[in-house]
Parts: sequence; structure tokens; C-alpha cells
Amino acid sequence: MRILHTSDWHLGRSFHREGMLDHQAAYVDHLLEVVAGEEVDLVVVSGDVYDRALPQVDAVRLADETFARLAASRAKVIVTSGNHDSAQRLGFGSRLIDAAGVFIRTDASTVGTPVMLDDEHGQVAIYGIPYLDPDAVRDPWVLGVRSHEAALTEAMRRVRADLLSRSEHTRSVVLAHAFVAGAAPSDSERDISVGGVSLVPTQTFAGIDYTALGHLHGRQTLADTVRYSGSPLAYSFSEADQVKGSWLVEIDADGFHAADFVAAPVPRPLRRLRGDLESLLADPSLVDAEGAWVQVTLTDDLRPAQPMERLRARFPHTLVLAFEPAHPLPDAAPTARLRGQSDHEVSLDFVADLRGVPATDAEAALLLAACDACLEDPDVDMLLTGS
Repeated sequence: MRILHTSDWHLGRSFHREGMLDHQAAYVDHLLEVVAGEEVDLVVVSGDVYDRALPQVDAVRLADETFARLAASRAKVIVTSGNHDSAQRLGFGSRLIDAAGVFIRTDASTVGTPVMLDDEHGQVAIYGIPYLDPDAVRDPWVLGVRSHEAALTEAMRRVRADLLSRSEHTRSVVLAHAFVAGAAPSDSERDISVGGVSLVPTQTFAGIDYTALGHLHGRQTLADTVRYSGSPLAYSFSEADQVKGSWLVEIDADGFHAADFVAAPVPRPLRRLRGDLESLLADPSLVDAEGAWVQVTLTDDLRPAQPMERLRARFPHTLVLAFEPAHPLPDAAPTARLRGQSDHEVSLDFVADLRGVPATDAEAALLLAACDACLEDPDVDMLLTGS
């Protein structure tokens, strides 16, 4: 059986205010091409189909189109909900959708009930474990500890109990959305810690022929049979060096056989640049960054005027700008400096501290007018009070 493992689509998400829906649709096209070209039997989506519990209309439309195209393909599809999804909304109509070969699993009470598929070697049991909120399952599952580890341990106990009731030759696949120990997070994932604890031991999934993990956005191999596919697109600059895509996994008569990574199309590369403004604008080696989404950290000791506009003249897709002077000024005691100063003087000091040079005469006049506009007007006060 050939399985394509993907997760964390986050349909509807933007990248620093850049719309990503067209790029997400292009990934879906790629996914269908892989299914056909690699003769994929099963597509597993390990959570975070959407980026929010109330997804925008266009994101729902893309998900609907995606599942319809997958249902018409050669592959069966199993989808679980992630911490970004609304389990109720994603799972709506799932019993009807099952008939089309798209199995959406969002109900924690069904984690021990697999989707059973056959290949030339016999049966494969696929268990979809949705994201398990420890608070939501603690009482119904009578958990003694409030943690992700306790919730997933109980889910896997149910999985193993079902497996024991089946033929010893039944192979197993588990989908889970969790932060598993040994993996490295990115900046774009939502914290799922409960009481400061979110990690789940890799050993939780011992004995399963393949565990398809979701939640973390970088592809990672924790063991041959335990892997994160990562998100198909980059959603933060911390992912600039990651290769995005899906795992193509092969299950043979003995269980896990092999896994190859299938890279996804890159809509626009990411670059992180650091240096003083003039050097970045003049550096010929940065020509490849001119077509990339760019994050810039300027190290100028004096903050340059209109830095974003000047950067975008060369790097038109600059999205993030930060300032870290190479030789920062020592911190002054602000309270002592403010004593006896007028509002105008405070604002002038602020500009000088922020930029490293005093305000121009025109800027000083504008700040003075702004300060004057904020002063109480005694004539208006008298009208209001009737005095």
C-alpha cells in the first residue's frame, strides 16, 4: 500500500498579510498529480486543514473542492482535525462523506474504530486520532492526569485494544496531531501546552507500522515509522531553510517498508537579510532575494529615513523589518530625564532616541502642533460645564 502523508494545510492563512489561498490551491493541484503519478492508494491528512475554527468562505470552498477531487481520484482519504480546526465543523456530514471514500475523523470517542482497507497482503487498519484537548477528554476518559501525554496514551490504549481483536497479520497506521518529544518547532505553530506541558513521548506510538504526525511545520523523522510531514507551505520566516512537501510511504506485507519525501512547489522563496541599509542595497550577491519574500534586520547605528520604501525599491517583497543597531546606545534612566520637560520636549527626545538623530525643524513643528492639539481647551470646558 502506498500512502501519501500530509498535514497542516492551514487553508485561509496569510503570510505577513500576503494572501496564500492561490498558493494553497496550487499545492492541491500538486497533491493530485502525486496521487496519480505515484499510484497512491491512501492520502492521510493529520490535522489543521483550516487555519481557524471559523474559516473564511474561500477556504471552505477550497477544502470542499479538494476533498471532491480526492474522492474522484484513485486514492482513499483519511482526515483528522487539528488544534486549529473546529472538530464539529470539519466533521459535519462525515458519515455521508465516508461513502465517497473520504473519511473525516474528528470525534475523540471513535479513536479505537479504524478505517479498514485491503491490499494484496491483507488488511490495514488506519486509526484517525483528532487533536485531543486534555480538558475535553479528562472526565469522559477518566484520566488521572491533565496532560497531552495522558490523553494520547489513553487513545493509543484504545487503538491497541482494537488491534488485539484483529488478525495478527493486520497492519496499522495512526494519524495523530501532537507535539512529540525530539521534534523541533517553528515560529508559526500555536502553543498547545497545558500547564506548561505539551510533549508526548515517541514511545507512545510503539508497535504501529506507521504514525503520520501533524502539528509541527517542519518535516521530521523521529523514527523510521514516526514522522512529521510538516506544512506544505512556509508560514513563518523561521521555516526559510525547510523543504516543504509530503511523505510517500510504502507498507508491505511486513509493515513499514520505505518512505520518500516528495517536495512541494515553492510559490516564492524566503530570505532573511541582515546588515546596514546601504550595504544591502548595493550587495550584488543578493540578486536572488529580489524575487523572494524578505525579512530584513537593519544594523545601522542611526536609523535611516524611509527604510522600508528604500528596501522595497530593490526587494519589492520585503514583508518584515526590524532594527538591531550594531553599536546600541546605553540605556538612560527615563524617569530622571522626563522631569521638568514639556510634552514637546519629551516627543523630541523620543524621536532622537529612536532614530539616533534629532528631529528636523519641520518634524519639530509638526510634533509641537500635535502636542498643542492634545491640550485641554478651557473655552470648550466652560461650554460643557455651563460655567
